[in-house]
Amino acid sequence: MSNHCANMSQVKEIISHQLQLIWSQSHLAKQIAPIMLWGAPGVGKSTMIRELCQELNIGFIDIRLSQRDPVDLRGLPVPDIQKNQVNWMLSAEWPRDENSRGIILFDELTAADRSLQVAAYELILDRCLGEMYQVPKGWLICAAGNRIEDKAVAMTISSALANRFCHLELEPDLMQWTKWAVQNNLNSDVIAFLRFKPNYFFDMSGNVERGWPSPRSWDRVALMLDHGATMSSSSLVLMMEGLVGRAATLEFFTFRNLIKAIPDVEKLLLGELEFKILDRADLRYAITSSMAYHVWRGDSTQRHTRVSNFLKISLQLTSDFAVMAMTDAMQKIENISSIENQHNAEILFSHPLYEVWVKKHGKGLFSTQLKYDKYSKKTSLGSFKNLIQ
Repeated sequence: MSNHCANMSQVKEIISHQLQLIWSQSHLAKQIAPIMLWGAPGVGKSTMIRELCQELNIGFIDIRLSQRDPVDLRGLPVPDIQKNQVNWMLSAEWPRDENSRGIILFDELTAADRSLQVAAYELILDRCLGEMYQVPKGWLICAAGNRIEDKAVAMTISSALANRFCHLELEPDLMQWTKWAVQNNLNSDVIAFLRFKPNYFFDMSGNVERGWPSPRSWDRVALMLDHGATMSSSSLVLMMEGLVGRAATLEFFTFRNLIKAIPDVEKLLLGELEFKILDRADLRYAITSSMAYHVWRGDSTQRHTRVSNFLKISLQLTSDFAVMAMTDAMQKIENISSIENQHNAEILFSHPLYEVWVKKHGKGLFSTQLKYDKYSKKTSLGSFKNLIQ
């Protein structure tokens, strides 16, 4: 990845910093730089900002400029005959509460023609619409757009507008996406396939006027697979081709047919089947993703059994796959404020085999640079904290 590109975590960190600054130094609201995200279609620019607002429990207003008219931003002119003047009736979507907090996102900024960009200038540059409206000080303004080389509708923006923004180039990152996918319980076959064939994660080299692989299209593939049980296999193939293209579809279903050779993971975690080492790398990718997907599912009274067998199987794997399985399992319980997740963390980190696992695979886990010491702080378990110190 280029040094000039940012991943999702970095973008979230930067936007969070701007929010904290605008909240703590509200008198600087007009000087604090709004954020402009650049990136190809489907990399998750607007989704990332929406999810950040949900995490922070703040407002989110998504303005799709390419679908607006200038009057939508400025408001409707309403003549005042008595005063011989015109007032402006503003849209109800703009935030009014002075104590509110949130992000206003001008999405598809580069797809909007120059008249719409000009209409947005005043809000972006001065945080106001004439004397009629002022953006509350707790709101950060962001924008997002595609680049000309992304083969999407993209127009240049003026130097005056560009000079106001802090510009960030967002690149698709498979590791970041798989973390998000695991936390959101996306189909484990999709996660395993993309780890095995990362070149299909994002690929604009084919016909981009049809389906092509992107983080957004793989999210939709996962949803289709989860809810397409009643569809014929031929229809599933056609739908997937329409989402990610023919090459990725053929590779995925070949992979999916091969991993039918792995044993029933549910039975493995319940101790009803004996695990045997798998020779093929594609099968190991599949079983590690599947174990992490199933370990926290099902009847909570079986949780100790599932964790025990999860650890036993992980101890038979090489460190690269064992760490992958453990990382995924931890990411699923990352929200330690949840009572259920805290209970699951206690089961995992207090298990006698966890210490054995750390001794065998701990260095590999440290190399992923994932900071899970918060688990030990919350659960009063020190093994993980000791590992990363």
